[in-house]
Amino acid sequence: MDEALELTSRVEATHFWFRGFRSFVAPAIAEIAGGRRDLYVLDCGCGTGYNLATLLRPCGRAFGFDLTPAGLAFARSAGVPLARANMSAIPFQSGRFDLVTSFDVMQYVDEDEAVVKEMARVMKPGGGLVATASAMDMLRGGHAGTWPERRRYTTSRMRSIVEGAGLQVRQLTYLFASLFPAMLAARVIQRAGGAGGAGEAGEAGGDDWEMSVPAPPINTALTWMLAAEAALSRRIPMPVGSSVMVVARK
Repeated sequence: MDEALELTSRVEATHFWFRGFRSFVAPAIAEIAGGRRDLYVLDCGCGTGYNLATLLRPCGRAFGFDLTPAGLAFARSAGVPLARANMSAIPFQSGRFDLVTSFDVMQYVDEDEAVVKEMARVMKPGGGLVATASAMDMLRGGHAGTWPERRRYTTSRMRSIVEGAGLQVRQLTYLFASLFPAMLAARVIQRAGGAGGAGEAGEAGGDDWEMSVPAPPINTALTWMLAAEAALSRRIPMPVGSSVMVVARK
């Protein structure tokens, strides 16, 4: 996991996937912020802290926590208060935050329903949630295989646990639909390649190609493709994708 965080820290500023991710989530954050710069914001499972620095700190006073010491070591560069904690026991008082985020972490937690209830607990009335998670079991493997995924999500499962926590869903869509055919083909080829499967290849570093920044023209083209998808998905929910995003209010 430490190696995966280090790899992420090297590419997340420039890789088309991370640029695309920010194209999806930045408008959702901006809508909840409503132009304010005095929000209390909490990122649950902050990882390298890049999103804290680039997406959340401009909204006001940002806080983050992560379970891994390596994650916190990277996140210190964000320059915000940090804590080591588990998402099932968030170390903040109830009703404190205007915005709570969780980016691609929920697929790793043991009790996702309890985790969403905890995130709802620390939100102020009227506060917002922006969360993303891995989607669709058919896409298991690849670089994600190096992390201990517990599950992948459908939009219906995400809606169920978010509404079960007492939150009102405002937007729910799959992300990276434009990459879905290529990703699915890669998984099929990968599984057909031998009994070792995605997990063994990931452990051996064989899937690091997915985290390599392509040549500039390709990287730019894919970045713009995902930006176009992000704009469309704000109006029309995508039917498939490798991730799911939910935006909700308390």
